[in-house]
Amino acid sequence: MPDWLRQLERINSEGVAESFPDEKDRLAALRLGEAVHRELRPQIGADYDRELENILREGVWLTQLVDGGQVHAVALWRVFRTTYCGRRLEIDDLVTAAGCRSQGHGATMLRWLQERARDFGCPTVTLNSAIHRSDAHRFYERESFGKIAYHFSKSVSPLSELG
Repeated sequence: MPDWLRQLERINSEGVAESFPDEKDRLAALRLGEAVHRELRPQIGADYDRELENILREGVWLTQLVDGGQVHAVALWRVFRTTYCGRRLEIDDLVTAAGCRSQGHGATMLRWLQERARDFGCPTVTLNSAIHRSDAHRFYERESFGKIAYHFSKSVSPLSELG
């Protein structure tokens, strides 16, 4: 199995890790979560498998929350060290399927990610959330995430070249 596929994980609605019997099952699982992931990131390229392969090869992890055989939430995350807060787990993407929100899936995913942070020796979990996502902000605040910084961004190349 390619190393990057090992960075795809699944949990159930109680936050318990589920295993994959083989590589074929992992590829099918990756594809099963695509529609949910695109709810947050519709700009992901047409070849979802290739896009995610490239991202996971860079050390990013993808976790899916599955209930009743369906993916209800997806998180993309990474671990790295910074000068301002040390080793941390950074959540790049966290999305719950629109029809499954307010059922506890997002909170379950955050609790599970906090456990993964402890597993990786990270005392801090961080994330960025776009300014217009006020519902997400209320959710993160309910989950005890504080606003500690502004995140500034400036494009230096066309979007088509950023992938």
